[in-house]
Amino acid sequence: MLEKEYDVAIIGGGIHGAGIAQAASADGFKVLLLEQTDWAAGTSQKSSKLIHGGLRYLQNGQIGLVWECLRERERLLVNAPELVTRNQFLIPVYKHSKLKSWKIRLGLSLYALLAGVKKNRFSKLPESEWDQLKGLEKENLVAVYAYQDAQTDDRLLTKAVVESAQLLGAETLCPASFIAAEQLTNTYKIRFQQDNSEFETECRILVNAGGPWINDIVRLITPTPPSIDIDLVQGTHIVISGLISENCFYLEAPKDQRAVFLMPWYGNTLVGTTETLYEGQPGDAVPLQEEEDYLTDTLSHYFPGLRVNIVERFAGLRVLPHSEKSSFQRSRETRFVCSNSSTPMYIGIYGGKLTGYRATASKVMKHVHKVIGRRQIRADTRSLKLRAQ
Repeated sequence: MLEKEYDVAIIGGGIHGAGIAQAASADGFKVLLLEQTDWAAGTSQKSSKLIHGGLRYLQNGQIGLVWECLRERERLLVNAPELVTRNQFLIPVYKHSKLKSWKIRLGLSLYALLAGVKKNRFSKLPESEWDQLKGLEKENLVAVYAYQDAQTDDRLLTKAVVESAQLLGAETLCPASFIAAEQLTNTYKIRFQQDNSEFETECRILVNAGGPWINDIVRLITPTPPSIDIDLVQGTHIVISGLISENCFYLEAPKDQRAVFLMPWYGNTLVGTTETLYEGQPGDAVPLQEEEDYLTDTLSHYFPGLRVNIVERFAGLRVLPHSEKSSFQRSRETRFVCSNSSTPMYIGIYGGKLTGYRATASKVMKHVHKVIGRRQIRADTRSLKLRAQ
């Protein structure tokens, strides 16, 4: 039942909107979550399905982000065992690889150190075991490294977090289209549409978790809150018929040396991702032929005898701060843009990682506490269990 006023209203039912709704409800606040189409309908169900620290981010010195995500990975493995499972990741190294064996060993050593060595031991597979890697190109292969990370079904994980928020008392409306918001003296007046009817309510704090739509939402708020210029970067994945391996592979794309992951996915094989600057409407993003070619060429390079039959394809959009740098060189840290640094009534969430959604929500709650104070805590998200639906 719609309340006259909420403590926190969140626009966007992806993993970050869901995580903030869960955290705010757990902290005892009255919460409203609005999603225009379906839970995880955007980027949150079009990720690489990985719960990981981001080994490749160590190349850019993003040690803090990796450390945070590794901590969150371990929490999810404990709190959501039906949804998040550990798997072995393999890194084949060839004579022509840009990342040499010693660099990979150094990176994996740091990765293990950040995770806690016992939780992230890595190894170098002996050459006698290479024949077990069926289909993998062995010519010029000089090393194969193995380490541990985790996988999930991102859509089911998001829905589980939404359900957790609901059980904690959050009002969640989906589908519900945000129309506009107007800042009053101490609240925001919000208008939204559901089932062809328009509704109105108020909130103390308005959180914009719109993902690729975030700046479109900004333009519907009066007065216009602060924002940052962004680039939308498309990441395409393809699903190949059949299971190539029960393990995951971390591959270096021959075209540009980017990381491409190959992993088991419901009896088939998921391969991704790409990085293509996107300038259209967020809802119109579709895989491009050149992206499919990039992924199939990478796959055929490492598994030359494989018959590639694409049974599914999808494209998601990353939100990155505008820059002339390549998308890989830009920071993947979550950015928070607030209406007022001391007492923020509006908070915009730019970027963010699937793995770190709970940590992102915890940072938002620090802003909420500045404005509203504290309520009687209902639960601690650090140990709150998630169940598969």
